[in-house]
Amino acid sequence: MANRTLKVALVQRRVSNNLATNIDANIDAINQAAANGAELVLLQELHNSHYFCQTENTNNFDLAETIPGPSTDKLAACAQENKMVIVASLFEKRATGLYHNTSVVFEQDGTIAGKYRKMHIPDDPGFHEKFYFTPGDLGFTPIDTSVGRLGVLICWDQWYPEAARLMALAGAELLLYPTAIGWDPRDDQAEQQRQRDAWITIQRSHAIANGIPVLSCNRTGHEPDSSGQSEGIQFWGSSFVAGPQGELLAEASEDQDGILYADVDMGRSEEIRRIWPYLRDRRIDDYADLKLRYRD
Repeated sequence: MANRTLKVALVQRRVSNNLATNIDANIDAINQAAANGAELVLLQELHNSHYFCQTENTNNFDLAETIPGPSTDKLAACAQENKMVIVASLFEKRATGLYHNTSVVFEQDGTIAGKYRKMHIPDDPGFHEKFYFTPGDLGFTPIDTSVGRLGVLICWDQWYPEAARLMALAGAELLLYPTAIGWDPRDDQAEQQRQRDAWITIQRSHAIANGIPVLSCNRTGHEPDSSGQSEGIQFWGSSFVAGPQGELLAEASEDQDGILYADVDMGRSEEIRRIWPYLRDRRIDDYADLKLRYRD
């Protein structure tokens, strides 16, 4: 049973409408995390810009970039300089008229270890992602790195136990969720609390059901709706790291920028799966209906 502690860092921050300022802030945070001994850094969803999906505007496609491209070049150099693994969420331009919400994983030597394209694409008030993103086509495939096999998923994916399970079945040692989620300021405090609690609970349940740690990195601060049709989104921060029994190892505030650190015991999953052998007791012979949209 391997006894290895992995120091992770999650960068939670407000995002401005200046792309250069945002990427510089991310690079500064990564450098700080490296100086504090982090081996793995997770950035929040679409960290280079405001969350532009609050409205449908074709001009926002100008924010997309190729992979490799300018942002990946900077992040690769940062990973190499600091000898650390970085997980970064980008607006990918795959081709003219074809775009994805994509996380890129950088190895310690600056190479791209792999990428994941967001599979579940929401279309709700304030979250018009289907206008911008084509669903991913890379499957639920973990990415092998020097710090472990990473099951990278993105935001809306975090509500789906199927996604977490498939990553775990493919050997993921950690689940990572870069995220951009927040409140409609018009909702009352009780409703806001229910939403945030549900968000934390569902992800902690993925850790428990699969016996592996979960890292969830969300943005914070208020971002206006550029169309003026709503009051914008108040992102609720609350980035956290949970262990393989869902225990909270570290949790950030709702409204403060910062770097959240946690020491993750990479040997605990082996211990937990021995006493809670969910994978052993799955009734795979009776799960065919999971492939149905709904069982009428």
